[in-house]
Amino acid sequence: MNKLLFRLLVVLMSISLIGIIVVQVYWFNSSFQNNQEQFGFHVKQVIGNVATKLKEQEIMSFVEKINQYKDSTGSDKVDTEFLEFGYYQRNSQTNETIIYSNSIITDDFSISPSFFDTNYDSLRVKSFSSKSKTEVYSKGIDKNDLQHKTRPDLKIEKSGKLDVLKKLQYEISYNDIALTYPIQRRISVEKLQELLNKELKEYGVETPFEFGIYSNGFATKVRSEQFKFDKDNTYSVPIFTDNEGISKYQLMLSFPEKKKFLFSNLIGITLLSLVFTLIIIIAYTSALNQLIKQRQISEIKTDFINNMTHEFKTPIATINLALDAIKNPKVIEDSEKVKRYLQMIRDENKRMHAQVENVLRISKLEKKELEINKEAIDINEIINDAIEHVSLIIENREGTIETHFDAKRTNVLLNDVHFTNVFVNILDNAIKYSPEKPVIKIVTENIKDFIIIKIKDQGAGMSKVAQKRIFEKFYREHTGDIHNVKGHGLGLAYVKRIVEEHNGEIFVESEKGKGSTFSIKIPLIN
Repeated sequence: MNKLLFRLLVVLMSISLIGIIVVQVYWFNSSFQNNQEQFGFHVKQVIGNVATKLKEQEIMSFVEKINQYKDSTGSDKVDTEFLEFGYYQRNSQTNETIIYSNSIITDDFSISPSFFDTNYDSLRVKSFSSKSKTEVYSKGIDKNDLQHKTRPDLKIEKSGKLDVLKKLQYEISYNDIALTYPIQRRISVEKLQELLNKELKEYGVETPFEFGIYSNGFATKVRSEQFKFDKDNTYSVPIFTDNEGISKYQLMLSFPEKKKFLFSNLIGITLLSLVFTLIIIIAYTSALNQLIKQRQISEIKTDFINNMTHEFKTPIATINLALDAIKNPKVIEDSEKVKRYLQMIRDENKRMHAQVENVLRISKLEKKELEINKEAIDINEIINDAIEHVSLIIENREGTIETHFDAKRTNVLLNDVHFTNVFVNILDNAIKYSPEKPVIKIVTENIKDFIIIKIKDQGAGMSKVAQKRIFEKFYREHTGDIHNVKGHGLGLAYVKRIVEEHNGEIFVESEKGKGSTFSIKIPLIN
């Protein structure tokens, strides 16, 4: 995958993820706003219903009291007909005449002022009833003869009380009388709370609330103990309007836990949405991480193949040259030259074999197929063997290796061959990455039941990024235009695996341009 396509893919995936998150946030905000509007709509309906019921119950109570008073007193009642309606219709073809009349009769009686707890004189109250009559004359009758009309062929009479007018009159009367009453006489805290509880429950608003009635902006005694006016969480409606539709009282309803209630309605779907979004984020980061790793692995493998090809190319070329030289009749007769060329072929063959073995060893380690037989041994002997292996290289570079064996206890359980390779790999790197004459120092010390081996060099050092990845398979730090250091990134990966197989740990400390220090921690034999 080329860099442009890789970057485009990462950008598109990132935009998609950000888009999903933005949509989720927008959806949550919209849902919350909708819930808030619906909540406000339901609350306004509730307090509107409560205001209506308060008024109706108050009027009904007043009417009931008057009726009881009227029935219980023997006061004189005067019937008066004060409104009459008449209707006359005559069919010119059949001569049939219909006469309809309707009258309203008032029943006037007095009520003692003590009934209203007032100092007024006695009050007059009217009740209303209606009387209707329909007469049908088949022979017809003239309008002028209505006073002398004969017996009708059909007569229908109806009478009854006009509760609508009576209720309207009582309501108008009580509205005027109630203006003199204090609000606590008209409604109690307990009754108001009961009505509010019932209405809120019917609309599904089940959250703690506080209420209060205000008169011209001032609090009255009709209120809950914890009621506080909050602009964002308080709803109000006028109650007990007078005959002109004006009210000096406001019923206020407050919800201290309004936001908590609204969030609780969204918590289920929100958590589900968050879980799915989190899964998408994890999947995205995992996929992106895998893409980056695959790209790095691809680059590392390409470098490995190039390095391995280069490592094999030189020995193969040397072997071919040696074989061509041996074919020369002049050379084949010279046994010394033949032996020399044969030795060159053998050495280059060993070199290629060592490269292949290195790859096979790391592969077997990963598959747990490499046999590592351990025995008790002095770690100082292993270090000295490793120094002996690189002695010729260090001499050619005119370098030095200093040893400071300060550890008193040095017996460990390990495999001498593999651990010798561990130290040889570290020393070989210290020599290769030293631009000047290699100066290497090996120090040992005891810490509790462990021995610490530190291998310090004064070479090129490495960056912080390289220190974190130096033990990864195939990883090699880029050295810019410097191509004199050969390798394929398997040595330190092998080192780490062998150390861990011996229950040990390996660390690196380095600073660019100031060298590196590799520390190996191995448990001692008690």
